[in-house]
Amino acid sequence: MTERKLDIFPHIFPLEYFERMKQIAEGNPGLAAALKRWMHIPVLWDLERRIKMMKRWPGYQQVLTLSMPAVEFLGSEHETPALARLANDGMHQIVQRHPELFPCFVASLPMNNVAASLEEMDRAIGQLGAKGIQIFTNVNGRPLDEPEFFPIFERMSKKYDLPIWVHPTRTAKWADYPTEQKSKYEIWWLFGWPYETSACMARIVFSGMLQKLPNMKVITHHLGAMAPYFDKRIELGMAQMGARTPDEDYGALLKKLGKPPLEYFKMFYGDTAVNGSAPAIRCGLDFFGPDRVLFGTDCPFDPEGGPMSIRESIKAIDSLKLPAAVARKVYFQNAMRMLDMKLAVSPGGKGAPKARKK
Repeated sequence: MTERKLDIFPHIFPLEYFERMKQIAEGNPGLAAALKRWMHIPVLWDLERRIKMMKRWPGYQQVLTLSMPAVEFLGSEHETPALARLANDGMHQIVQRHPELFPCFVASLPMNNVAASLEEMDRAIGQLGAKGIQIFTNVNGRPLDEPEFFPIFERMSKKYDLPIWVHPTRTAKWADYPTEQKSKYEIWWLFGWPYETSACMARIVFSGMLQKLPNMKVITHHLGAMAPYFDKRIELGMAQMGARTPDEDYGALLKKLGKPPLEYFKMFYGDTAVNGSAPAIRCGLDFFGPDRVLFGTDCPFDPEGGPMSIRESIKAIDSLKLPAAVARKVYFQNAMRMLDMKLAVSPGGKGAPKARKK
């Protein structure tokens, strides 16, 4: 439907950061195991191979986000600030070298050090031109609605008015049942990640964060996870909030929210990274509306190492036969509005979104 496609949720490792991760992996068995997989996905860290792959789709561009794991997973609160700087500097260099393909990037933060996170946020956005931040659904097991993390959300909403990308995270250590030591059959990823995102959304809603920060823009990976599918469960089930919990006054909390919980869930945004499922995208569009869904692919995590996620995401969206105005919103206009970008002509002659200079 539209040639221009701005992918807001692909993943990458800047090469210098990737080399540093290899060093860290020498003393971290879990990270070392993940590296074995990443070495078989060259476009994750080989920029030239990524560029060659991307050029299969004219008008296709990527807003760069750092791949997992979260920065705070890689070291202590004293070590992670330097890692975040290394990652963001690498992202900035890629954008500077290839703005026609990578118009901007999303900053990573050392979330186990809030003071350093605020400092790096200011540096990455103010000096390097980052167009938002990426955080994960928990900070080494801690929920994002803990008061310590609130200043991060507050600054992104009130000072920068830029989006917060939220990526799910949990490992096999999160057992499926309390009688077991770890999750089996990769259930921790298959169903654990959508649950993680959904639980994170619920904590943001019921903690009152969206009341305090009504203009906060949170992009949930994988199109809002469980929320669109369980819209009526949220609507009718949470209308009875407190009836199932005798030891908490959730009824009073429900009244304090001021409006039905479902309305708060619809304040989030979602990307189309649902493994090429057209019905899932249709469900997400119906739930969030066409102004809150953005084109995202999860590239390069697919069986082909990158191209399949792009190809199948485009195929799924196009199969819905959306009105041209809606397709443009999903493919690039919503992102441009949220990231405060405008159209410019790229060196190759194609229209390309680029960041506005403030």
